[in-house]
Amino acid sequence: MVRRRWRTTPPQRRRTWRVAAGATAGGLAVACTAVAVAGPWDSGQRTAERARAAAEGDASGQDHTPAAPGEPAPAPSAPEVLSALGAAAEPGGASGDPGTSADNAPPPPTPSALADALGPLLKDPALGRVRAAAVVDAVTGRELFASSADRPVTPASTVKLATAVAVLDARGPSHRIATRVVREPGRDGRVVLVGGGDPTVTEEQLDALAARTARALRAEGAGGTVRLGYDASLYRGPVQHTIGPNNNLAPVSPLMVEEARLDGSRHGPAPRAADPAAEAAREFAQRLGRHGVRTDGRPREVTASEEAEKLAVHRSAPLSALVERMLTHSDNDLAEALARQTALAEGEPASFAGAGEAVRHRLRELGLPVQGARFADGSGLSRADKVTARLLPRLLGVAADPEHPELRATVTGLPVAGFTGTLGGRYDGAGGAGLVRAKTGTLTGVNALAGTVVDADGRMLAFAFLTTGTTDRYGAQAALDRFASALANCGCR
Repeated sequence: MVRRRWRTTPPQRRRTWRVAAGATAGGLAVACTAVAVAGPWDSGQRTAERARAAAEGDASGQDHTPAAPGEPAPAPSAPEVLSALGAAAEPGGASGDPGTSADNAPPPPTPSALADALGPLLKDPALGRVRAAAVVDAVTGRELFASSADRPVTPASTVKLATAVAVLDARGPSHRIATRVVREPGRDGRVVLVGGGDPTVTEEQLDALAARTARALRAEGAGGTVRLGYDASLYRGPVQHTIGPNNNLAPVSPLMVEEARLDGSRHGPAPRAADPAAEAAREFAQRLGRHGVRTDGRPREVTASEEAEKLAVHRSAPLSALVERMLTHSDNDLAEALARQTALAEGEPASFAGAGEAVRHRLRELGLPVQGARFADGSGLSRADKVTARLLPRLLGVAADPEHPELRATVTGLPVAGFTGTLGGRYDGAGGAGLVRAKTGTLTGVNALAGTVVDADGRMLAFAFLTTGTTDRYGAQAALDRFASALANCGCR
């Protein structure tokens, strides 16, 4: 029925689908730009992407307070623009039956025509010896194209899609991460800064927290001089990633300010504090002093007791906003923090290993194909990470499903080709600009691209293209972009 109606649709109306698709993606690009101003980002392992995304520059705000009246609500409450493009399935539509799509949706490509369009691109010599790909119809969940799709391969930063879906499922999109200040009871009376796992705390927010703490102390008649401690006990296991000390990722701590950056930067690689929690505590002590509360000696690392009295709290932006920021700018510090939030929600140790187990469990509970997958970290910096090309489009499909509005930030946070984040400088003059939304991934010898695209007929597709063994990262990147552009330009029937 869908195909019959589509064939009788006048060409001008078909073109209207295309224009509507581009306009919608452009509107989402504006939303992603708003996410970009939410704070610092770390382009992680990708030198190439860092150069291309440099134009994003200093557009980085820091205010994580709740939205004022009239301002946009978190992403999951946004209008379902995907539905307008026919991307939302009817209840039960994820079964893979094309007949479950809305009557006004354009038909999907046929598997044979899609194979004719994409098959030759897999032979591009710029790709490495390992080449895996999968394309899924976002309306029905039906797989339309697959090549080595069940082979576990290194995903690089596209593993952040798994981190995003898992934490949103585990914590919910409105959850905020708390950084607290408490005071121990009795004779000790020590004031303790307690890290809750928010790496996005800014210096301005730390100052506001110190001001509230000073007011609370004076209200109790305890102003003047206090002893200060800090609690970074929330996380377990090694604080150092297996890549070792690196400007792309700070030592992983539940207590840090500005992602432990030491050069005043708000994005990209930067020198990091060797002990982010101690550095944050020293800064907090200075801020307390500015608000009239002196500290006795240097802050000591302690563990706050359950009986400690709350003095003040700072809460992060909602997880929906943090996920969007992580994906748009490939923020490694934020990715590791969100993976540990998943572990905490699952009752697992908040460590690299515990987070990996928690992420895998949440995805399995969502019915996603995690066979062969390994999540050695949340950021994709580890070469021990493994996923299949089949898993990544399924992650995006469930995030776009109307039955899971809590996961929608996974889709809205994707960079838009030619507009935002790590795709801001790509697709210049190519057919996918404004229509491809994708997460990039690059390690030495590894290139990946996974996202969504609106094809020439207005149908939304989810895809993943992964390759290992590349020797020309720019050539491999261009080859993957040609895959996505081919989907955007394809009616393929």
